[in-house]
Amino acid sequence: MPELCDGMKVEIKEVYKSFRQNGNGVMPAIEEINLQIHDREFVCVLGPSGCGKSTMLNIIAGLDRPDRGQVFIDGKPVVNCGPDRGVVFQEGALFPWLTVLGNVEFALKMIKLPKKERREKALKYLQMVHLSHFMYCYPHELSGGMRQRAAIARTLAMEPEILLMDEPFSALDSQTRNLLHQELTEIWQATGKAIIFITHSVEEALILADRIVLFSSRPGRIKKEFVVNTERPRDVSHPKMIMLQREIKFNLQEELEKVAKEQTVPAYANPKIAAMPAVNNHL
Repeated sequence: MPELCDGMKVEIKEVYKSFRQNGNGVMPAIEEINLQIHDREFVCVLGPSGCGKSTMLNIIAGLDRPDRGQVFIDGKPVVNCGPDRGVVFQEGALFPWLTVLGNVEFALKMIKLPKKERREKALKYLQMVHLSHFMYCYPHELSGGMRQRAAIARTLAMEPEILLMDEPFSALDSQTRNLLHQELTEIWQATGKAIIFITHSVEEALILADRIVLFSSRPGRIKKEFVVNTERPRDVSHPKMIMLQREIKFNLQEELEKVAKEQTVPAYANPKIAAMPAVNNHL
């Protein structure tokens, strides 16, 4: 087992993952991923659609296994899910038959936390995400942003050391997203958790991250990393931020153009498609 660097929380070493395609063999998703994330660090991962960002997050969470390579948390290899990692998905996935309070308490009930302690912990995190006045509401009575806050509170209540977030704000309007950026930053500063946050938005990454990791087009590799050392709260219209934004978008655009070029190759020029048997339209 490798020695843990000072303050290192997550270490990803030579990770490769592929998926089997029906009739098209094996499709690599990510390869040669080497990444270190430190205590209290907020890292955003950017890249084109289909470049393996979510695949990497699922491997860190223990929801999937790499074909090759290994992920270490505090120097220990990840073999499955664990309470040290909490995941927030794009959709909050709240139980519709439970109130907001019931949803936050649910996981705590599963680990047999005493009722009094369970309630105190749930109320603490609902207050942190500003949902105390809505604790007895059901998910269908909440806005999209409030449902995501409830999902974040539910994850925080388990008190994981690492927060894994897979485009949690992508379906929200810009005003709600801006508000949640501020609230998430405050939660991160208050709890000191390491956060790995998947996004398609350069602006969102600049507002939130200490470091931005840019993935290449599929198979996903780490193309470049950018350090964001501007004080929070951040203003994306600041000249320093504009320059960094331009550099990131230039590198991202190169990868987007590769994806577009691959998708416009005629079927007969693609050896995988050309080799597929013809379909008998008379059957």
